Amino acid sequence: MESFCWPRNGPNAPTLVDLGHSWLAYWCLIRVPALLVWVVSAVPLAAQNNPTAETWNVYLQATSVGQRHGSFPALYDGPLSLVSVAEKDVSLTSTVYLGWRWKNTQFYFNPEVAGGRGFSGTNGIADFTNGEITRVASPTPKPYIARLYLTHDFGFGDGREIITSDANQLAGSRPATRYSVTAGRFTLTDFFDNNRYSHDPRTQFLSWATMYNGAWDYGADARGYTWGLVHEFHTPHWSVRYGSVLMPRTANGPRFDRRIFRDNAQQLEGEVDIAPGGHPGAIRLLHYENRARAGNYAEAIHLAQATGTTPDITAVRRVGTLKYGFGLSADQEIRGDIGVFGRLGWNDGKTESFAFTAIDRLASFGVSVKGTSWRRPGDTAASAYTTNGLSGVHALYLALGGLDFLIGDGKLRYGLESVWETYYSAQIRPGMFATLTVQHVVNPAYNQDRGPVWAESLRLHLEWGTGR
Repeated sequence: MESFCWPRNGPNAPTLVDLGHSWLAYWCLIRVPALLVWVVSAVPLAAQNNPTAETWNVYLQATSVGQRHGSFPALYDGPLSLVSVAEKDVSLTSTVYLGWRWKNTQFYFNPEVAGGRGFSGTNGIADFTNGEITRVASPTPKPYIARLYLTHDFGFGDGREIITSDANQLAGSRPATRYSVTAGRFTLTDFFDNNRYSHDPRTQFLSWATMYNGAWDYGADARGYTWGLVHEFHTPHWSVRYGSVLMPRTANGPRFDRRIFRDNAQQLEGEVDIAPGGHPGAIRLLHYENRARAGNYAEAIHLAQATGTTPDITAVRRVGTLKYGFGLSADQEIRGDIGVFGRLGWNDGKTESFAFTAIDRLASFGVSVKGTSWRRPGDTAASAYTTNGLSGVHALYLALGGLDFLIGDGKLRYGLESVWETYYSAQIRPGMFATLTVQHVVNPAYNQDRGPVWAESLRLHLEWGTGR
């Protein structure tokens, strides 16, 4: 990629972050993956939507997101503020999805390359504007293992469920009623808090608390992945799943806490499928409990008052500190090309935000429309509104100058943070999509003294797959 876009060697060779400050360089950045997937996409996608049983499949994806925000009013800046002058940044992820089946066991391996950065070093907005940034830990693209896991099904009865081919999904059939065990490296969002219309920042909404439930502080490293176990009992009309995974050693850190019997993340979710008038929908209820070497906001405030210092959550961290919360997710097709969705979220708000983002309360709702009615069935237009809040003690901690791992203006005039996001995704050809997104952020980092902010994004997504 260097020979296309920048010099091969030398101390002045630009990084991906440097390229992000130029829209022309953004196109240069995606030139190689675009050409690669453009060529391979000429091969018929024989495996897609093919119910014939696959022994193996392979899928590829490349996603680049270029973003900019303009200058906005701000009475002051802090250590972890979104800077109030205009910014341009870019992210890139490329993934290979390898799947293989042996009887009732499926194996998946996903090597991935990611690089780039978000606005202000991915700081200053709790409901951050680019969901791909959760997979990026360095400005320069670096390879790593995203997923490495196996799933085994124990079937009950003779009923079978038809499965189509997709990334990390082998075509064929699985027992309609089954108990499944998954073990290895994955992201919890592969299994929990699913939503038909808002779950994938590579093809749907970009903002963090719209793509997932932002009040769910799901266990993961800085790239969004973890190691652990997921158990699921699945029937044709309902399912229950439980997961137990590793937590990071430090807030949003790259390394995992190995005190697994004291520090871990557990989640339990029940899902009911509904179909009023023959239109599919689902309701999911999630509960989670995290234990980590985390701090308590009230203790940090009391310590600061006693010592005459600024509250510091890292000064009161203790092994095994509990954080818990609940989430509700629903999606419903209204007719074949229109769907609606929503989420509610709540957590205790007294324990340090540790693994995902600084949100204690959440409400989100939106609508998604396929382009069938304007003769563009591969296109999607969608809009969503998400509002986030903090507990009283959490807001007081920030008002006194405390910092979370991604927000902290040095002071705070508290207000709900809200993000309105609208996007149009256009299918250029099979396997290639271009998306324009506009986001309006009110009270970034819950601060009425800063904002509002407008952010615009251009996303190019490429995918291809085959199997046998």
